[in-house]
Amino acid sequence: MATPQHNVTLREITADTVIPVTRLAVAESQKRFVAPNAVSLAQALFAPEAWYRAIYFGDEPAGFVMLYDESLRSQPPPSPGVGVWRFMVAEPHQGKGIGSAAMRLVIEHVRSKGCFGKLELSYVPAEGSPEPFYLSLGFRNTDRFDDGERVMELPLGEA
Repeated sequence: MATPQHNVTLREITADTVIPVTRLAVAESQKRFVAPNAVSLAQALFAPEAWYRAIYFGDEPAGFVMLYDESLRSQPPPSPGVGVWRFMVAEPHQGKGIGSAAMRLVIEHVRSKGCFGKLELSYVPAEGSPEPFYLSLGFRNTDRFDDGERVMELPLGEA
């Protein structure tokens, strides 16, 4: 049997897939950590910096990721920043390695652009937070907070 990373892909969301993607949800205890996908997609409509994809496991939607990518602006800054704005794996797909495989694909995408020194993200520092997951992928805590959320970063040098 193939390992999860071989079956995980990031796919553009289409008119045919938007409803299944918006129906994906995390466990009830995790809902305080991430906005619903419908809210994220609505925000993306008004943010030229939004890069978003559905996370698929085989042919089944399993999650959602959205980056805030300043290089997508019509006039990007000289040193654009990039951060994980949203990241979720739906409850039935958790604990299978899908999130790790998907985040590695996100990191690969960001590195391939060749214009970023680090990838940032933030999380709500509370019991059950995704901090251990992000630490396992090489992210490190910073001393910064954004709107009450702890900021982490992953240096994007050659790894």
